[in-house]
Amino acid sequence: MSRRDKSQDMPRETRAPKGKPPWSAPVSLHEVPETGRHVELVADEATRAAVAQAIGVRDVPRLEASFDIVRQGRDGLHVTGRVSATVGQTCVVTLDPIDNEIDEAVDLVFTPDEALELPDDAASGRSRVAAEDAPEPLVGGGVDLGVVATEFLALGIDPYPRKSGAEFTAPAASDDTPKPFAGLAALKNLAALKNKQGGS
Repeated sequence: MSRRDKSQDMPRETRAPKGKPPWSAPVSLHEVPETGRHVELVADEATRAAVAQAIGVRDVPRLEASFDIVRQGRDGLHVTGRVSATVGQTCVVTLDPIDNEIDEAVDLVFTPDEALELPDDAASGRSRVAAEDAPEPLVGGGVDLGVVATEFLALGIDPYPRKSGAEFTAPAASDDTPKPFAGLAALKNLAALKNKQGGS
């Protein structure tokens, strides 16, 4: 499943937000040599609190990311790595606080915006559209690794967390629960009793 597919299946409150990012660690294209660059990120307390609020979880006690960045052609970047975190959530069954571990692999290609704009197919009259796994656009001539880490953290969160061993049990129906056709049966019994009395 691609990153786009996962984000569509995810509740809106657990997706990475738009606007000003809670975690920002930009790396520009010219900062990546031909031999590549390795980046280790560890979010501080203030950043973790901002991320937790942005993605709709109780807290984020730990948030780390490791990336390897290499050139993709002349103007693009290929980013691989992992995002690792401990996320505080609430069990949907018991409502107890729980901690979940997140470990998401990252593998993205970034290219300039103009490289993503495919020309129209004049012969068929149909526009050529990018595939699901099309490259991401470079923003400001680079990649914000903090944004990438936040997005993959949000995608890795269980939207319906459960405490280990917790199971939802539906309440048992009581004897007072109305039964289908009970009223109809009562009417038939009443009619039978009246016929019997009338005949006697």
